Amino acid sequence: MRAVSTIHGRAIPLGLKNVDTDVIIPAHWLKTVSREGLGKGAFETIRQAPGNPFDVEDFARAPILIAGDNFGCGSSREHAAWAMLDMGLTAVIAPSFSDIFSGNAFKNGILAVELPQDQVDRLLEVARTDPITIDLDNQIVTTPFQDRFAFDVDPFRKRCLLEGLDEIGLTLASGDAITHHEAGRAQDLPWLDCPLAVSR
Repeated sequence: MRAVSTIHGRAIPLGLKNVDTDVIIPAHWLKTVSREGLGKGAFETIRQAPGNPFDVEDFARAPILIAGDNFGCGSSREHAAWAMLDMGLTAVIAPSFSDIFSGNAFKNGILAVELPQDQVDRLLEVARTDPITIDLDNQIVTTPFQDRFAFDVDPFRKRCLLEGLDEIGLTLASGDAITHHEAGRAQDLPWLDCPLAVSR
């Protein structure tokens, strides 16, 4: 997983409430187990509407999405996070998130930033013309107009995102401790390593 620290760039001003995972990636895109190529189907139904923000050239490959309340509700498809990553998104700002989406986003290296509605409204306004910066280390969102919005993040999730640690990376980071434990277990409980006798 790629480390996330400072995210700077244009932000797609979506602002819609209750965007569920079927909107993020429709069900007919779920026939694949590959993470690649899902960005083409991301937000497909919204993209079909004329004048949608995803078709604005200024927001091409924008790293940030600004959404409304209850983002990522609905089914627990991890493909939603995969599709967002594939289209270049590494952060979402919203007043609230579905717990399952928030977990899937974190496990795939997407930062979910919760801010009060009035601050989200301000960022939606700024995003139409200017870039936004998210500083994970200092837990603050800033704009070129001196806006400074602090956000909370779980310390464990913050560490994992800053260091680029997914579940496999976390396990490998404890490699020495695991090796030490296994050596001690083999010495203290040697019978656990004996093959089971099969009675016939």
